Amino acid sequence: MPTDPLAWETLEERTSYSCPGFDVLTETVRLPDGSETEFDYVSEPASVCVLPFTPDGDVVCIEEWRQAVSRVNLGLPVGGTEPEDDDLEAAARRELAEETGHEAERLEPLITVEPANGFADSVMHFFVAYGCRPAAEQRLDHNESIRPTETTLEELTEAVRTGEIRDGRTVLALSYYRLFEADE
Repeated sequence: MPTDPLAWETLEERTSYSCPGFDVLTETVRLPDGSETEFDYVSEPASVCVLPFTPDGDVVCIEEWRQAVSRVNLGLPVGGTEPEDDDLEAAARRELAEETGHEAERLEPLITVEPANGFADSVMHFFVAYGCRPAAEQRLDHNESIRPTETTLEELTEAVRTGEIRDGRTVLALSYYRLFEADE
């Protein structure tokens, strides 16, 4: 049990809603002032996001229909981990292959973040993939509509800067890469 005076005490937890990909959990909690309330949040497996570079330095992106915002989204390959994943790099390699048909010569971890920890227990692990080449056909899930495309790092950066790209995972991956990795 956390000892910080800001910590909430979980008294009870139940699954309020479950579907493929995530659950909504409801917890009865005791707040620091002693009062009790309920707190709902999304619970999902860890995810991986890949910033894939071709041997020529272009970025392999995906254009994907996103029903929640009713538009095609330009972004990076992202997916949840599976129970059979040996490690996070294996999950990143699988998602890259499934969504783009590309394989990477090497992957390096970039950063791990909790992108929405006010209402979700999501943990996203970002990787940079180098030497990405087409190796097979896409293997999309039944509910994915994805078109792989390539762009330059500069064009991708400009699309983030102008707000054309609004996908938070892509913005985070590119921002961390540009801030900490690109000059190394």
